[in-house]
Amino acid sequence: MLARMLQSVVCRTLPISIPLLMVCFSACSGARDESDTTTREALQRAQDDLPFASAIFRATHNSYSGNVDGAKGPILTQLSNGVRFIELDLHDTNYDTVGDFTIGHNSPGDAVDHAGGNPASNSLRDWLVPIAQWSSQNPDHAPLLVMFDLKDNLTNNDSFAAGDFFALDAEVQSVFGGQRLLAKNATSSLPTIGASRGKVLTLLSGDGTARTGYKLDEGHHPAVAMNAHGQVVEVHDSGAGWLWYWTGTLGTDGHVIWRRHGRYDTGQTPAVALNDNGWLVEVHQSQAAGTLWYHVGHLGADGEITWSDSHEYDNGILPTVQFVDAAGTTLREIHRSQAHDQNWDWHGVLDTSARTVGWNASTHGKTSDARYDSTVASSGPSNVHVWTGADGNAPSDTLLYGTNRVVSERIRYPQWAFVEYQPGDSAELQSGAWFYAAPSTNSDFIVSARQNGRVVRGWDFDNASLATNPLANYPATNFPYSDWYGALMDQAVPVE
Repeated sequence: MLARMLQSVVCRTLPISIPLLMVCFSACSGARDESDTTTREALQRAQDDLPFASAIFRATHNSYSGNVDGAKGPILTQLSNGVRFIELDLHDTNYDTVGDFTIGHNSPGDAVDHAGGNPASNSLRDWLVPIAQWSSQNPDHAPLLVMFDLKDNLTNNDSFAAGDFFALDAEVQSVFGGQRLLAKNATSSLPTIGASRGKVLTLLSGDGTARTGYKLDEGHHPAVAMNAHGQVVEVHDSGAGWLWYWTGTLGTDGHVIWRRHGRYDTGQTPAVALNDNGWLVEVHQSQAAGTLWYHVGHLGADGEITWSDSHEYDNGILPTVQFVDAAGTTLREIHRSQAHDQNWDWHGVLDTSARTVGWNASTHGKTSDARYDSTVASSGPSNVHVWTGADGNAPSDTLLYGTNRVVSERIRYPQWAFVEYQPGDSAELQSGAWFYAAPSTNSDFIVSARQNGRVVRGWDFDNASLATNPLANYPATNFPYSDWYGALMDQAVPVE
């Protein structure tokens, strides 16, 4: 009895490391006359102080493929058997008509196992819901990582409705809600195992352009507007003929919470004005001919802009525009002549019913006034400034913003998901990455990353000879119930 008590104390109090956890597990396992529940609880308490990057987790490769590729079984069976890494290969094919992302290897439905209780469809939501339900029913589970292997580049989808990263996050958030552990809240360190129990982490893998586009946006000639409600609209050109926008809200901490992103036209050097009712007027020059065009738009409560058709109103370059009355109906536009340095202006009145601007030809003419500074917008004591520049490993055309309380931040998707780094990726993808991954055959990469405190996945981990020292945190296998994998996990003491 005394020996068993000492063993229990050891399990609770030993300093945490992988070797000591093995000792702890072995000692606790020896006390089989105690209840399995007590043993598991003691082990769990010992593991709770374990740093995330020191833990080992059961993991499957292409988890959706079940027994079609490998012998994994249904997703819920994997979770019930201790798997804490689920991989879903994701496509945006026909998102605008289907209204959801789809699961599959080389194409939607490819290598997907619908048997054994797995969802009958290939829709992402149908696969996420049972995972979220299992998590809710097992609130003490070790952190569960759901990885999206991006088979398509979501950053070239031109709106929320077309299936961009905002659409992906909205779907994930609607399913998991408060169960999520957000990447933006883990910038300086990952939480311990105990602090992240019951939480679900999402990880972006796959298409490198998409992963980079999630971390930053590139553009030229950014311009910004803000109204008294703190609503923010940024517009810029791609440098290759496309016009894009970001919308967001200025927070009390001085950061802009970006909410929507999209492509709205072709052209260059855009500028924008925004009134307190959410109506905006955007002006830009054509890509080649030097003609000037405008749009009227309305900013909705969800951050989306409903755009009118574009209308040509003059010749010229470098247009700028502002509302000049408190009601936000009267506009002044100032641009430069396409032939010389002379500035010209227009006065106009916004017609929200027709979604047009009535430009006053009788007052149109030359002006000695400077063009407006389209890169700065103010409302009361608050202001937003936009520009492009290098940021760490990001390129020199990275879109950036600052406010009266924030010096410099990237204009980008809020960082809900973690972003994976793999061999051959750019320095930008490596920067700040907690999660690394490589084929299980790349033992040098796995060992080096583990030794440097990263959380590492080795995929296609399908035989015992691929085990490294230290072992990958996520040895992602197609055969999680094989004897060799079970023996390896017994030795490694995975957190569950």
